[in-house]
Amino acid sequence: MATRDDSDLRQDEGEKGRGHQDSPRTYTCRECGKEVSYLSSLKRHMRTHTGKKPYRCDECGRQFCELDSLKRHIRAHTGEKPYKCEECGRQFSMLSSLNDHMRTHTGEKPYRCEECSKHFRHLHGLKTHMRIHTGEKPYKCEECGKQFSDLRNLKRHMRTHTGEKLYRCEECSKQFSHLGHLKTHIRTHTGEKPYKCEECSKQFSHLGNLKTHMRTHTGEKLYRCEECSKQFSQLSTLKRHMRNRTCVKNVLFK
Repeated sequence: MATRDDSDLRQDEGEKGRGHQDSPRTYTCRECGKEVSYLSSLKRHMRTHTGKKPYRCDECGRQFCELDSLKRHIRAHTGEKPYKCEECGRQFSMLSSLNDHMRTHTGEKPYRCEECSKHFRHLHGLKTHMRIHTGEKPYKCEECGKQFSDLRNLKRHMRTHTGEKLYRCEECSKQFSHLGHLKTHIRTHTGEKPYKCEECSKQFSHLGNLKTHMRTHTGEKLYRCEECSKQFSQLSTLKRHMRNRTCVKNVLFK
């Protein structure tokens, strides 16, 4: 599954033959000043500067500058997952992935945002979060131009254009484009109402419904009739007001 440049093979064979000559000492990279303990390590490191990638995957053609990187990559084709979580039994193809996963059990969050002090389990989570502060939105929808800070959000958004519905309800077979919508829908079958009003203890299956209900306590009226300026706490009430022609101006001037 893997091939390698002949010159690199000869170089490795020569280094193996000398063996004892590659003894520990300090070798410094002239490009970046990095110090390593072995000449063979310096030669491997130099490929990061030269761009040379002598290790090639025969399955997909992808090339690597280090043999270990190729070996890890090959597991993507073989499905081999040698690293197992002792807590839950989940298996991983890379040790780094197992180490990341272990934080879901330990609760460790080593990555901290310097702006707001929020902590994250994974570095990519912190990097994505930082865009909230910088305003960076590197992911752009080719259909409508809308931009996103997170690639996952762009992928979810794209379903509004493709009509793709990946999530299916096992009870009624209704399909949804977003997992969150499916989870909310399932409550119509289970009767679960996780959102509770602190004022009157009424419970709701949707957070949006709780927010709408709360206006009956606060008196907040977000929706205003453009004809008569009457205000309503719910959009549905405004629509009914307009549809039934109960608006004074509608009656007088139609």
